[in-house]
Amino acid sequence: MRVIAGLYRSRILVSPSGTATRPTSDRLRETLFNILAPRLPDCIFVDLYAGTGAVGIEAISRGATRTFFAENATPALKSLRANLAALKIVSGYTLEDRGVTQLLQKLSGLTQPANIVFLDPPYEDEDAYSQTLGLLGSPTGRKLLAPAAIVIAEHATRARFKLAPRYGSLTQSRVYKHGDASLSFYAEPSAT
Repeated sequence: MRVIAGLYRSRILVSPSGTATRPTSDRLRETLFNILAPRLPDCIFVDLYAGTGAVGIEAISRGATRTFFAENATPALKSLRANLAALKIVSGYTLEDRGVTQLLQKLSGLTQPANIVFLDPPYEDEDAYSQTLGLLGSPTGRKLLAPAAIVIAEHATRARFKLAPRYGSLTQSRVYKHGDASLSFYAEPSAT
């Protein structure tokens, strides 16, 4: 696993052994960031269920002003911290190690809302998807998002459940399928 482009291009990232942490593949990350490229410079990027931090680190590498990571699994946190240290990233990010709920609460107190939110919970955790997307699409969650913000959920292509086409004010605008993984893009209808 490596950083695809930008300031830290081709730098190697570590991940914990075993299958408990499933990093976003290099190829899927490359596609995601090719799609996001025009939005990245100077954006506020949020990486929920961050795992090794590969997605958020890619955002930093490509010019995000600030990146927020939420991860509470000990092996993944160890890898995320090791990746930030190996790349000597010491500023421009916040790491919330108590999880997604705590990070979203923290974000509600900020004056600058998020431009891009990426979430990648365990594929089988239907509640994590519905609760997180539901919160982001609610009136409370909308305060966390900039007017033209997008929310992207990585999920299994052949999951036992399907993501809804709408979560509150967020409407699914695009689905990109790549093998076993898919990316669903959500935004307010006026933002797409």
